Amino acid sequence: MSYDIVFHSLATVAYLLLSLLIWRPLLGGQAPVLADGASRWLLALVLVVHGVAVHLAMLHESELRLSWSVGLSLTIWLGMLVFWLENLVSDIGGLKLLLLPIAGVICLLAALFPGHDSLVIPVADAYFQIHLLISIGAYSLIAIAAIQAFLMTSLDRYLHQPVKTRAERSVFALALEEQPPLLVQEKILFRLIWIGFVLLTLSIITGVVVSMRINGVMLPFDHKTVFTMMSWVVFGLLLLGRAMRGWRGRFALRWTLVGFALLMIAYTGTRFIFDVLLHKGGA
Repeated sequence: MSYDIVFHSLATVAYLLLSLLIWRPLLGGQAPVLADGASRWLLALVLVVHGVAVHLAMLHESELRLSWSVGLSLTIWLGMLVFWLENLVSDIGGLKLLLLPIAGVICLLAALFPGHDSLVIPVADAYFQIHLLISIGAYSLIAIAAIQAFLMTSLDRYLHQPVKTRAERSVFALALEEQPPLLVQEKILFRLIWIGFVLLTLSIITGVVVSMRINGVMLPFDHKTVFTMMSWVVFGLLLLGRAMRGWRGRFALRWTLVGFALLMIAYTGTRFIFDVLLHKGGA
């Protein structure tokens, strides 16, 4: 058993135990087992274990390994890290009700399917390595922003439904009732979009450098480039509209999901693009 599987397994157990401790008072009507401070620092410890697992699974001496399970693990780790930092300054503890179980399930998937058939990318070229890491970070943070937008959409719809008794509410409804106000979540959403947009911009710039070094072409006309640029334009316009015209609410949520969808389409061909670039680079 490799070390990344061990650390992902440890993170799974820790996330799920924290989930049980946090959900137990809500479902059973009992007093919280953990104080907020203790819960926060226990989560910090789990994030360290989870981060080590992602590092061991992805980064190797002269190569970077990508698989769907490790990609999900990296995405949720970044999401949990953003949540932990944001929770230091904002009262958003209710998000743990949804984030912790999701993180536990994703770490379990990474432990069960470690990706031995994953895409192995030689990264002897420092520029290529930087481009890959920035691109993965940009995609992951924008994915987190899309999850946040989906959660806000669900909360908005729930708040407009007729009031139900506690017995009639689903577990998901109980979790939604504990979420931070929409205005607070909207600030978090645009903070994620800003960071993701900056990383996406850096990804495009470093991609130009890598493409010039390998192919002598500034921006290859392929589906990855086209859809990445379309996503960049969508998020750029969204942030500009937010700054100049105060775009917010459902309009902003829809365009966040559109931008993520375009980026997801772009990255579905990543393996093919890497194969083509690497093949040409070695020719």
